[in-house]
Amino acid sequence: MNIMDFNVKKLAADAGTFLSRAVQFTEEKLGQAEKTELDAHLENLLSKAECTKIWTEKIMKQTEVLLQPNPNARIEEFVYEKLDRKAPSRINNPELLGQYMIDAGTEFGPGTAYGNALIKCGETQKRIGTADRELIQTSALNFLTPLRNFIEGDYKTIAKERKLLQNKRLDLDAAKTRLKKAKAAETKSSIWAEEVTKSEQELRITQSEFDRQAEITRLLLEGISSTHAHHLRCLNDFVEAQMTYYAQCYQYMLDLQKQLGSFPSNYLSNNNQSSGTPVPSALSNVIGPSAMASAGSLVITSPSNLNDLKESSGSRKARVLYDYDAANSTELSLLADEVITVFSVVGMDSDWLMGERGNQKGKVPITYLELLN
Repeated sequence: MNIMDFNVKKLAADAGTFLSRAVQFTEEKLGQAEKTELDAHLENLLSKAECTKIWTEKIMKQTEVLLQPNPNARIEEFVYEKLDRKAPSRINNPELLGQYMIDAGTEFGPGTAYGNALIKCGETQKRIGTADRELIQTSALNFLTPLRNFIEGDYKTIAKERKLLQNKRLDLDAAKTRLKKAKAAETKSSIWAEEVTKSEQELRITQSEFDRQAEITRLLLEGISSTHAHHLRCLNDFVEAQMTYYAQCYQYMLDLQKQLGSFPSNYLSNNNQSSGTPVPSALSNVIGPSAMASAGSLVITSPSNLNDLKESSGSRKARVLYDYDAANSTELSLLADEVITVFSVVGMDSDWLMGERGNQKGKVPITYLELLN
């Protein structure tokens, strides 16, 4: 047989089948033909699968927006993913802000209170940027990828088998219609007996194919419950990644405020406690008891204490909060946690005190100090 003849015959057969299904579907819509209904259990499974697909897509897309608010960046990442190429590394907003702060602080002078504070803030912002990057990577791997795999993998298979089931049902109903017409014609003429026998055989075949396809589709749809269980585990991973991220950010900011040596007034007056920082209960288990204890025992040097010292002629002991490298010979280098003597000098800049350690003496920035009682 000529290959061309075979292709033409197959194309003609496929076209005939398609036309037959189209006619059957149209007659069903117009109420001119009977329709084989699926059993209630299968209908419920189909509805559950469709509902799962719709909400999974919505959750997946909104999670992508949450993790990457920039639509242009999302499009770029999508294109690279489709091309099976790795997207170029991009600096995120906290990292960019942190770099600007560090550059500004370096320009203003690390030895100045403002310049040094900018550098410390910039370093913290860059740490937050790194944590943000880790959150995106972890969430994409443990949460978004499984959701996308379901939409692009499992559900596509379900949709394919569901479409095949619909075609088998249309074939079955078309066979039923032909048998019904053949039996009606047989009552008028015996020459239709052969057609009735042929139609009955076709009906048995189409019924068997429909039942088989219904069973295949049902087995696939019953896997949706397992999909829900898997997505629940992925959701827990996503929540844990967010919890870790927010706990890291909180700890970074807590450390930064400690380094800067001052807290907002509402922090200091919370529950009538002047020393101690309120910690959200949701974060306490993540940060850990040691960090919580450190935060709870933190003593902050208030501006009023510094003003009292500057107005008096006496000296006070002060603990150094973190290392400081002297910018010139008029300043005193400091080591974190050491205790020095500080006093005020008339005419000195308001951001500085005079520090003394043994026979060493020099200016020290007040933001690096914690006055002791």
